[in-house]
Amino acid sequence: MTRLPKILRGTFFSLVILVLASAVLFYLSTWHPHDIEAAQVVSTGEEPVLRQGQKIKILCWNVQFMAGKNYVFFFDEWDGSGPDIRPSPEDITRSFNEVARIIREESPDVILLQELDSGAKRTDREDQLTRLLKLLPEEYSVWTSAWYWKAAFVPHPQIMGSVGMKLGIISRYRMNGATRYQLPLMPNNVIMRNLQFKRAALEAVFPVEGGSDFSAFSIHQDAFAQGSDTMQRQVDLVSSILADREKKGGSWVIGGDFNLLPPGQAYNRLSEEEKPYFQSESEIQRLYTEFAGWPTLGDVNGPDAKHFFTHWPNYGTEPDRTLDYYFTGKNIEVESYRVRTHDTLTVSDHFPFILECIIP
Repeated sequence: MTRLPKILRGTFFSLVILVLASAVLFYLSTWHPHDIEAAQVVSTGEEPVLRQGQKIKILCWNVQFMAGKNYVFFFDEWDGSGPDIRPSPEDITRSFNEVARIIREESPDVILLQELDSGAKRTDREDQLTRLLKLLPEEYSVWTSAWYWKAAFVPHPQIMGSVGMKLGIISRYRMNGATRYQLPLMPNNVIMRNLQFKRAALEAVFPVEGGSDFSAFSIHQDAFAQGSDTMQRQVDLVSSILADREKKGGSWVIGGDFNLLPPGQAYNRLSEEEKPYFQSESEIQRLYTEFAGWPTLGDVNGPDAKHFFTHWPNYGTEPDRTLDYYFTGKNIEVESYRVRTHDTLTVSDHFPFILECIIP
């Protein structure tokens, strides 16, 4: 009988060690970014420099991890019931070829990308940015990227493996540096907070000959944040970052998938099943109030609003909403903007959005 307490104590301490070891292993297998951190810039060092007064073309695109449009993924349905888990290698290859073709045809000076997988089980752990760069002309030799989803193993029944997703910015012009900004997280328990998306904005800074630096931001905000103020907090942080850029001088453009409807009539066009996932008064209103937004509110609420739809839900029958936007600094002169849809409807659930502007 005297041995039993010793056995129990030994068992207890063994369990404590096991729990602590498991916690350490879990922590090390997940990712813990700082609120603001430098991002690596890759270049040859021989790229040309932007010039004051130069007209540049920017292409912004959520490429949906190169999956194409032949699927309704489990996360596409509001209740998580979509039947598909991953795209086929053949569809991934087709999407890569199409994305590269469109970039070559548009020949943008700056490319802002969202949803590039890297190390993810569902896309065979490939670094999609690296693969895309190999398909582009050699002049696109400058790039930077930033994670916003990264974990060695996610125990979701439809994942059960590694995840990894990045923002990317590619250019033919020299970059001085890049910075990743962590957006506010959706509320969750300590385990899920380490496994969920950590949405972000990525800033690339370009020197300008004869002028002040130009910043280009790629951003992807949260989705499915209903029941919390996450979207408003993310917009508020973006507003503060951009306001800081205005105070410091220079010029900037931000583009990406904001996952928010435009203010006005867009909410009323939703089905009754979808309305609970959006606010009737869009959180993005603040950015339209403080900065110049593209498409304009006149565009998205006018008779030609469908020409500015940037998203075709995988479960839908046609493009039906705008979720992707540009916002520009006060000293940026925008010459044109358009959504390219005539040959992109089967490439991603988002469409490339092109803006041309003058660098001050």
